[in-house]
Amino acid sequence: MSAAKLMDYDKALELFEPVLGFEVHVELNTETKMFSDAPNPANERNHDAEPNTLIAPVDLGLPGSLPVVNATAVRSSISLGLALGCSIAESCRFARKNYFYPDLGKNYQISQYDEPIAFEGSVEVELEDGTLVTIPIERAHMEEDAGKLTHVGGATGRIQGAEYSLVDYNRAGVPLVEIVTKPIFGAEHRAPEIAKAYVAAIRDIVRGLGISEARLERGNLRCDANVSLRPRGQEKLGTRTETKNVNSMRSVERAVRYEIQRQAAILADGGTITQETRHWHEDTGTTSPGRPKSDADDYRYFPEPDLLPVQPARELVEELRAALPEQPIARRRRLKAEWGFTDLEFQDVRNGGLLDQVAATIAAGSTAAAARKWWTGEITRIANAEERDAAELISPENVAALQSLVDAGTLTDKLARQVLEGVIAGEGTPQQVVDARGLAVVSDDGALIAAIDDAFAAQPDVLAKIKDGKVQAAGAVIGAVMKAMKGQADAARVRELILERAAQ
Repeated sequence: MSAAKLMDYDKALELFEPVLGFEVHVELNTETKMFSDAPNPANERNHDAEPNTLIAPVDLGLPGSLPVVNATAVRSSISLGLALGCSIAESCRFARKNYFYPDLGKNYQISQYDEPIAFEGSVEVELEDGTLVTIPIERAHMEEDAGKLTHVGGATGRIQGAEYSLVDYNRAGVPLVEIVTKPIFGAEHRAPEIAKAYVAAIRDIVRGLGISEARLERGNLRCDANVSLRPRGQEKLGTRTETKNVNSMRSVERAVRYEIQRQAAILADGGTITQETRHWHEDTGTTSPGRPKSDADDYRYFPEPDLLPVQPARELVEELRAALPEQPIARRRRLKAEWGFTDLEFQDVRNGGLLDQVAATIAAGSTAAAARKWWTGEITRIANAEERDAAELISPENVAALQSLVDAGTLTDKLARQVLEGVIAGEGTPQQVVDARGLAVVSDDGALIAAIDDAFAAQPDVLAKIKDGKVQAAGAVIGAVMKAMKGQADAARVRELILERAAQ
């Protein structure tokens, strides 16, 4: 496939106005699926299950099986709707969305169409410079996920060119909330940045509610980005494309920018945009055609005959409203002030997705500075080297316990890094690793003085220099003592003892 022609981004924005829209799917972390009692693979402990082991007759569309609505999923959906500033329907119902795909055993998806659980809301997103942008929400509706296809053979891992495909129905029936925005106008040059910030805001909201792991790399959170362009001064909207299932916030930003440049080049050459889904390619930073994008009529929606309407009691809605956590933007600003971080320090924590880990570490007894140092420093370094999530490596409680050993003088920073590696390797708590490896700092002045005297005996010229006032020469003795102590000495205390011995 030949590379698409792209227009310079600034030139594209001179000629055309971008109009954005987003459909974000949130997998709920309920114990069971949306319409069956099968375990939910979106729940963290079920994530690595073998294919086709988390299934029930309803998930496979077997004859005679009937769906039953997951009450916890309904509560989570209402909480999310409220957090998005939406109105909650007094009565809503499910519908059948008809289309054939091999990983949809029933040949239809149970979703919501004209009667969503939540509607007419808005959410504020914060850009990196602190600018606030309001994103209008059209609806948030409940539905079930489809299964997963693995295409075997071929060069791309996609169905084109594959020898055969494998179907895993574990994901079929996972509870989803789909959040649909209204058209977003006025984004202009900041359209890609706004796209990234919006997805980050949804992630922060659902994590704050505790209703989803919200990990894009695992598909807990999936974004479809709609982009259209219209010539400056034109009222009619342009034809949109929908880039599907982009799996990182950085990729959402890049995909929106790419589509603006690609569409602008086509329109400027007198071409037309095809209304279609498009696939994002992380390796090349490009999109490619998927399928023609269907409109609602093509899905032949009709009310789901096997499910009664959902009619949440107003008392339940108000109970869930009262239980809403602090909004993410307000929480971030409060924590930044409480912790005394600079803008750059706080941005490092936020960009690393480590806000909750740092907060929990501080709550466990660490200082804010130490918590930030560990999470954005050594823990992130190890996570990147092992291609793992930093939050999976170690608990905030163990990080706080590690820092307490440093504060007590039991460990130096260098020894603490060794202890950290032991904790991550599964050797126990920080104290258990210290005991098992014998890593505690040597605090016996007698042992340190003996090592200092040995170093002086081996380097008499250094002792003479120190006595003559050249205290920088103590560095050679400190190095020798640290080597003798296998790094298990406090360098500052060693220096004090060296100067005391030299003064005698």
